[in-house]
Amino acid sequence: MNAGQIKDAASALRAAAHTHAFLAPLRETHPDMTIDDAYAVQSENVQWRIDEGRRIVGAKIGLTSVAVQRQLGVDQPDFGVLFDDMSFGHGEPVPVGLLTQPKVEAEIAFVLGRDIHVGDAGHATFADVVAAVDYALPAIEIVGSRIANWNIGIVDTVADNASSSAFVLGGRPVKLDAFDLRLCGMLLERRGEPVSVGAGAACLGHPLNAVTWLARTMIERGTPLRAGSVVLSGALGPMVSVEPGDRFEAHIHGLGSVSAVFESHSKEPS
Repeated sequence: MNAGQIKDAASALRAAAHTHAFLAPLRETHPDMTIDDAYAVQSENVQWRIDEGRRIVGAKIGLTSVAVQRQLGVDQPDFGVLFDDMSFGHGEPVPVGLLTQPKVEAEIAFVLGRDIHVGDAGHATFADVVAAVDYALPAIEIVGSRIANWNIGIVDTVADNASSSAFVLGGRPVKLDAFDLRLCGMLLERRGEPVSVGAGAACLGHPLNAVTWLARTMIERGTPLRAGSVVLSGALGPMVSVEPGDRFEAHIHGLGSVSAVFESHSKEPS
């Protein structure tokens, strides 16, 4: 894709988010789009949001399920950028009208206490990541798609900032040695009814495997993860669709719980 096509695709995604007139898959309207092109589209909209006054607060990792990777024909995760206006606190009402075909998934969020640079091994190691993480929090990621009916392939989700919308963080920081990241069980409830279950091992075998992949990828791109960054490490179980008025609570063994509350009435895009 040339620079003009990349700008056009980025503009179309922004318009779809604003109007809720969702797009046909980009892989169909731009059949020559590569994954590198898709990241270029993502970067175009990241810069647009920065220019509009948003602040980058971290990153999210997607496609951490091997089954989903196979479905989309890839062999690694993808990532998107988290902004300050995407963040909500435990129980803080989330405006449904500002979301796009929202779904939720329970995750472990990590907050970094130091930058992650290239280590002695020539790339970021698992040990580098462990040393850099300050604490973990339970999280609910609110994913969304600007592609109609979630009809996505790998280039669609990458270009669309890894299908991100918002995220909710729990309020009790937990150090890594206080719980078992791999074996911790997860239960996601909607209004008290179980709707998704999983465990830490569902995220690339261990959530910090996903963070290590991200750290290496960001170093390769010249944008290493910095101290204070929030990293959403990937879903611990299946995602669930959201309706106005929904309330979800994610429980992660040893880590605690977090609630996402959605407003009952959506606001029409202006």
